[in-house]
Amino acid sequence: MNRPAFDDIYMELAVNLARRSHCIKRHVGAVLARDTRIISIGYNGPPSGTHNCDEEWAENGCPRDSKGGCSLAIHAEQNAILYAVKNKTSVEGATLYITLSPCLACSRIIFSMGIRRVIYLKSYAEYKGIASDEGVDFLKKFGVEVDRYQGELANVTHMI
Repeated sequence: MNRPAFDDIYMELAVNLARRSHCIKRHVGAVLARDTRIISIGYNGPPSGTHNCDEEWAENGCPRDSKGGCSLAIHAEQNAILYAVKNKTSVEGATLYITLSPCLACSRIIFSMGIRRVIYLKSYAEYKGIASDEGVDFLKKFGVEVDRYQGELANVTHMI
């Protein structure tokens, strides 16, 4: 029997979690794990109890903020961190698996919460058409281990 690596399992889960997103623009999933155990999960979308963008604004998504971003969206990694903290689970020393590299604002949160490693599938810079992954650069500068996922997604039925 060929046993999959935990990195493969958790990235596959992040990809499948992204399918839960109500965002019109981009589906992103995240898994927080420590010591081979999942401690939290998340996907991008509006705060619980507000509007689901794909239902309320099905054609164009939620209204834009002053910088052109989603006015309601909480990023997948933010949701995973917030859920853990809300349930009194420490994320310090954890590894974050995410389908899109973190933006600079999320990277500040990741660093501040003591997450020690980030593995991402796709580049935020490539998605946004900007020169570099500022969030990745920030995390590396301050000692967080960051790697682009290089494994094989064998058990994902649909990539978003």
